[in-house]
Amino acid sequence: MSRNATKAVSPAGQNPKSGFFKTLGRQWQLLLMSVPMLIYVLIFNYSPMWGWITAFQDYKPKQGISGSKFVGLKNFKWLFGRADFIQSIRNTLAMSLINLVLGTVAAILLAILLNEVMHTGFKRVVQTVTYLPHFLSMVIVVGMAQNIFASNGPLNQLLMSAHIVKDPIFFLGEGRYFWWLVGVINVWKEVGWNTIIYIAAMTAIDPSLYEAASIDGAGRLNKIRYITLPGIKSTFVILLIMNIGHLMEAGFEIQYLLGSSLVMDWSQTIDIFVLKYGISKQQYGVATAAGMFKSVVAIILLFTANTLAKKMEESTLI
Repeated sequence: MSRNATKAVSPAGQNPKSGFFKTLGRQWQLLLMSVPMLIYVLIFNYSPMWGWITAFQDYKPKQGISGSKFVGLKNFKWLFGRADFIQSIRNTLAMSLINLVLGTVAAILLAILLNEVMHTGFKRVVQTVTYLPHFLSMVIVVGMAQNIFASNGPLNQLLMSAHIVKDPIFFLGEGRYFWWLVGVINVWKEVGWNTIIYIAAMTAIDPSLYEAASIDGAGRLNKIRYITLPGIKSTFVILLIMNIGHLMEAGFEIQYLLGSSLVMDWSQTIDIFVLKYGISKQQYGVATAAGMFKSVVAIILLFTANTLAKKMEESTLI
C-alpha cells in the first residue's frame, strides 16, 4: 500500500470520509430539521450581502446597483476623514467594553450567589424577578431610567438627602456619565437572563466535589474559588468569544432614545451614524461602507478571540 493510501485510511481500515458520510446518513433526521434554519440564514443573512456593492458606488436609488457610478474606496476614505465617524467608533467600543465587563461580572456573581442559596423557593423567586426585565421594551426601560436619573429624580433626591452631593447631578445632560448609564441600564435589564446560562453550567458540576471539599475543611469561598469557578470556565470562555464578536454592536435603541444633542459626542454609535447618513441624508454608499466596516471588524475580532482561546487550550467555537 502506498504512503498516500496509508494516510487516507484510518488505523481501523476505514476511510475517514466514508465514516463522515455514514454519520450524516444516521443523522438524516437532524439534517432535515436544520434545513429550514439554513434556508432562513441564507435568505436573511447572506443574500443581503449583495448590497455591499453599494459601498463602492455613488449609489442612486433610481439608477439601482447596475446603473450607479463605481467610485472605489472613496466612501471609505470619506468615512475615516470624518471626526464624527471616529467618535462613533470610540463610543461603540467604549460602551461595548463596559457592557461586556459589567454584564459578565454581574451575571457570574448573581449565578454564584443563587447557587449558594439552599432555599429553592427563594432562589426561584429571585431568578424570576431578575430575568423579567429582559422582556420589557427598551422604550419602557429608557423611560424609567429618565425618571430615575432626572435632576429631580429619586436618585438625586437620595444623594442629596444622604449629604453625598449638595446640588443635583445632571446625569442625562453630561457626556461623561452617558457610557456608564448605558452600562448600568443594560446590566439591570439583562443580568438575570445572562445568569441562566451560568446557573445551568453550575448544575453540571459533580456534587461529590463539594462533598470532598467539605470533608477537607474547605469553606464556601474556597469551594467557589476551586470548584465553582473552574467548573464554569469553559462556558465563560465560549460566551466571552461570542461577546467579543459583538464588540462593534453596542446597541441602538438605548443610545437613540436616551441620547440628546447635549451628549451627541458620547451617544452616537456606528448604528446611529448609519441611520443618520443612510436614511436622513440619503448617502447610501457611505452608510453601507460604515456597516460593512463594522461587520468586517466584528468577524476579525471573533476569529482572533477564537484563535487565542485555541492557543491557550481553552474551549472554542470553531
